[in-house]
Parts: sequence; structure tokens; C-alpha cells
Amino acid sequence: MSILPQVLTAPLKQLLRRCHQALLPGSCLLCGGDAGPGLLCPPCQGELPDMPTTRCPQCAEATALGERCGACLLEAPHFVRVAPRWRYEFPVDRLIHALKYRHQIAVARWLGEQMAGALPDGEHWLVPMPLHPERLRERGFNQALEIARSLARQRRLPLLANGLQRLRPTAPQADLDPRQRRRNVRGAFACTVNLGGRPVILVDDVLTTGASANECARVLRLHGAGPVTVAVAARALKQRSML
Repeated sequence: MSILPQVLTAPLKQLLRRCHQALLPGSCLLCGGDAGPGLLCPPCQGELPDMPTTRCPQCAEATALGERCGACLLEAPHFVRVAPRWRYEFPVDRLIHALKYRHQIAVARWLGEQMAGALPDGEHWLVPMPLHPERLRERGFNQALEIARSLARQRRLPLLANGLQRLRPTAPQADLDPRQRRRNVRGAFACTVNLGGRPVILVDDVLTTGASANECARVLRLHGAGPVTVAVAARALKQRSML
């Protein structure tokens, strides 16, 4: 008699979950419509802005013919590639805002699922972009770490949750010129492990100027990382006329 409930527990849970999804479908995070078991309804998901097909193979900035951009030619980044899922513009910015400022952690899990296909093959360490302890206390969680956890599950990759630490807060990068951006983040990060030559995927929600990701890649390389790929949910593009 005691064996039957144990045998039926897992199937019953799956059945109840399916019934719940069928009877009470979820609301789309963007339009409020029926999203079923997903985060977004199919029409909203179809409207998310894809990256341009012609972009720099290293930093993913838009270029006319898919050639390396001038910035990467002038001074090559310490990472080998940026792997973004979408352009950072409406309505992707609303998803990122819901995660970071409305604490909707389910968005991080969904972003990880959507980003998993863009990751390079092979064994890599997953390392999230760190938050400064003060910002972490204010927000209560690190959105990059939550996305990295989802990616680790999807791709079965090891996660170094504290592989990088942010030693000091930094000023916003948007209003700084390239030299000021590099100076702003110089010495802001520290690596806590020896990476032993294994390739690393640095995970973040958005890549804007790329200065923080470049400094993190530099520090990771100094601590034994192989090639560093930057995986982000969205990439902010400057050269919009080339899209």
C-alpha cells in the first residue's frame, strides 16, 4: 500500500502541472496576452529584434559587410567573440528592466534558455559578470549569475559563480570616451581561481560599450583562461544606419 503513492508521485505532479498550464495559462510579460507555459506569447517573441547579419566577428558591432570594426582593428579586445541573442532596444529593454528592477527572476531563466544556442561548442567555464557588494545588497541578486545558472543547466557546463569579483564600484560608461572607459574599469575586477587554460564564457545581460567585458576578459586571461567568449542577452549597437 505504501509503494503506490510513491510510484505515482512524479507522474501525478507532471499531470497536475499540465492541467494547471492548460486551465490557467500565463500572461505574456510584454502584452499581457496568453503566453501559455512560456514567458512571452508567440507574436511578441517573434518581434524581438535580431542582431544584424553583418557584424564585427569579434565585438558584434554592426558593420557594412561583416568585417572587423575599426575599434577592434585599432585595439583588439581581450575576448575573442561576443555572442548576443538580440539587439538591445524595444522591447528587449523591457525584459531586462523586468529582471533587474522588478525582480522577475523567471526572466533570467528564460533568457538563459534563449541564449544557449549561441554559445560555442566544447567544454567552457561559465563566469558571470560580478556586481559590487553594495549594488548586490541594493538589488538582492546578480542578474548575470541568474542567467549563467540557466545556461549551465541548458548546456551542462560548470559554473564558477564567484570566479570574478568587483573590487570597487564604477561610474556609468555611456558618457565616457574610450580612454576614460578603460580607465574607469581598470583594476575594478579580480579573479579568484586558476582557470588552467580552459576556455571561458563570460555571461552578462547587456553589452553596451564593452569596456567592462574587455577588462574582465583581460583579468581572466591573466589567471589562466583560454579564449574568452562574452555571452549576453542583448547588444547595444551604435551604427544603426548599417542595420
